Amino acid sequence: MSIIVGFVPTPAGQAALTAGIAEAKLRNEDLVIVNSARQGALVDKSVATEDVLAQAARRAADVGVTATVIQPPYQHDLADEFLDVAREVDASLIVIGLRHRTQVGKFILGSHAQQILMQADRPVLAVKADGGNF
Repeated sequence: MSIIVGFVPTPAGQAALTAGIAEAKLRNEDLVIVNSARQGALVDKSVATEDVLAQAARRAADVGVTATVIQPPYQHDLADEFLDVAREVDASLIVIGLRHRTQVGKFILGSHAQQILMQADRPVLAVKADGGNF
């Protein structure tokens, strides 16, 4: 079994990574770092560079956690793709980061985090970046 982390290069993504590493160390499990981009998108601010992803894996290795980074593309729904990966790797825990959004923003844009929380068939740890207000 492993811990799966939804990682984006943001403060919320860093908070999720930190929590995921801590949980993997505590449970003596491997870590799977997932950073996904919409298939065919020319620009996607949620896609981490190779350097950022390598640094994330090094953070885990520095504390004795084996980490694998995957970047599966998604076509229709990021949350569904992420949950599919969680099932494929038999994740014992899903870790995601949350960011502050207004009610209007949630209504217009939807919420991948909310969808993951509601549809996951395994435990989910949702964390926010330090200093974030909700």
